[in-house]
Amino acid sequence: MVLDSHCPTGPLETRWTRHKGHIQLIGPINKRKYHVIVVGSGLAGASAAGTLAELGYQVTCVTFHDSPRRAHSVAAQGGINAAKNYQNDGDSNFRLFYDTIKGGDFRARESNVYRLAEVSANIIDQSVAQGVPFAREYGGTLSNRTFGGVLVSRTFYARGQTGQQLLYGAVAVLMRQVDAGQVKLLPYKDMLDLITVEGEARGIVMRDLQTGKIEALTADAVVLATGGYSNVFFLSTNAKKSNVTATWRAHKKGAFFANPCYTQIHPTCIPAHGDLQSKLTLMSESLRNDGRVWVPRKKGDTRAPNQIPDAERYYYLEEKYPTYGNMVPRDVASRNAKYVCDDGHGVGASGYAVYLDFRDAIARLGKPAIAARYGNLFEMYEKIAGEDPYSVPMRIYPAPHYTMGGLWVDYDLMSNVPGLFVLGEANFSDHGANRLGASALMQGLADGYFIIPYTLGPYLSARGPGKHIPLDHPEVRKAVADAEDKTKRLIGIDGKRSVDSFHRELGLMMLDKCGMSRSAAGLTDTIDKIRGMRSEFWENVNVLPKDGETANMELEKAHRVADFLEFAELMCHDALTRNESCGGHFREEYATPDGEAKRDDDNFCHVSAWEHRGIGETPALHKESLSFEFVKLTQRSYK
Repeated sequence: MVLDSHCPTGPLETRWTRHKGHIQLIGPINKRKYHVIVVGSGLAGASAAGTLAELGYQVTCVTFHDSPRRAHSVAAQGGINAAKNYQNDGDSNFRLFYDTIKGGDFRARESNVYRLAEVSANIIDQSVAQGVPFAREYGGTLSNRTFGGVLVSRTFYARGQTGQQLLYGAVAVLMRQVDAGQVKLLPYKDMLDLITVEGEARGIVMRDLQTGKIEALTADAVVLATGGYSNVFFLSTNAKKSNVTATWRAHKKGAFFANPCYTQIHPTCIPAHGDLQSKLTLMSESLRNDGRVWVPRKKGDTRAPNQIPDAERYYYLEEKYPTYGNMVPRDVASRNAKYVCDDGHGVGASGYAVYLDFRDAIARLGKPAIAARYGNLFEMYEKIAGEDPYSVPMRIYPAPHYTMGGLWVDYDLMSNVPGLFVLGEANFSDHGANRLGASALMQGLADGYFIIPYTLGPYLSARGPGKHIPLDHPEVRKAVADAEDKTKRLIGIDGKRSVDSFHRELGLMMLDKCGMSRSAAGLTDTIDKIRGMRSEFWENVNVLPKDGETANMELEKAHRVADFLEFAELMCHDALTRNESCGGHFREEYATPDGEAKRDDDNFCHVSAWEHRGIGETPALHKESLSFEFVKLTQRSYK
């Protein structure tokens, strides 16, 4: 099947405006007749739930947190992009659009990416009106800094807590509507399945994480804003509860999963330091504005970094990429860190770390200026690493971070399952094969504040109000029964291994074989091992306590790891069938002579959207062709 994105045609800069001007509207009196479920309370979920309720829809927001303020969006640090050209350095909507398309290695839709750039300025205005404390210059204007993969300063930031402050603004919008009675907020609820009736999304099955009760919730439409799947790698920068369950189980109900092999390895993370570690800590990419990345030129050099003179330091990004230097995109920075460590130039006890050094920036700007920009990040690093980064260079190494794959959606953010809309990191749409820094917050808020409020209406209008699905509907009862049966089965396995042991084994294997680089041999072998591991999981896992009717965190993890063991196979299959390198997807067989990603535009200039055919069965491939009218396909270069 060739997928139709339903993108508008005509001049790129007017597509979204014309599309909004022609979509079917629902009047204020009729909006209250529709009920919408929003799953997730991060930037995309909170902004969508609050804005839809403001318009008059009846909204239920489901979150597995105790408070929406705990959503993983809170962890984003460095900033949010917007094409306001405050620095007068040549920025524009088109330049933000082009940087994003190029950064994603030309594997994203032009229409979606331009819309993202177009509404970016509105996000800043909205957030400022909410009181988000963006950094400001002395005269009061908002401050900007640059991020990897661009040559302008367009990133707005709130010290190193940008995600947290933006989330607080979105949650304020949400809680205002909770107080008004337009949103019903359901905390401690974990989505276990999507309910479909006659092929349309009509509700969800959820488990109460405090009581263990499994119940259904039905509505006129379902909006998933449940984040990404980087925890398939076990060690990642994501919160431990971040998972693939909502999107994966929607996939098993018919939603196509697009580009699952597109994952991002972030170059600026604190290296792993032990076998008992449960997650990795991100150091914001914004640090590369002033920090210089280097390793000793001499292999195996164990001297303290401050004892190594400049002539014996290898500033490898600055030497290889003189135009962008330390601000190359994340995939380029990550691969080059791996290269120098593989060659024996790495530092630290493991030899798999590089230095991020602020010596020159402190000498140029003074310690107070650096502290004002990055102080909380430096404090975090010192607490974890036990070293003062003002006087000793940070040690960093790449780690799994953001995922560009997700459920396939059209221009209106609706999946191929009618009535199922997918926002933010849970969809695949805007980033291609690599996300530029400071664009995740931008996409989440764009989708929630400025896109779904328009694009949800046409679907609901076409259906009409009053078509309520009762909780005793056969499809609803079946979905609940299936979730109950799976839960009982997990508890009933009396094996010898913990849930975490399976997750760790899967994750480390995935990081090795489907992480920063992949090969056909490695992927083929990994698929076989995943199948064996999955069989063992269902025979030998031990979920303790043996209780599904109270709070049981091991049971929560078991559901999620069971899904990762299925999803990982699709991820490897996608990587194996994409015989090219692009962005974060680096196949070792497809590289340029100087080690850069080598695309194959003749055969792979498309979105790979996979249809579920059963566990262990070969999924069906559906393609969405990517056409480029306004940018020229070129070999990506940052030199």
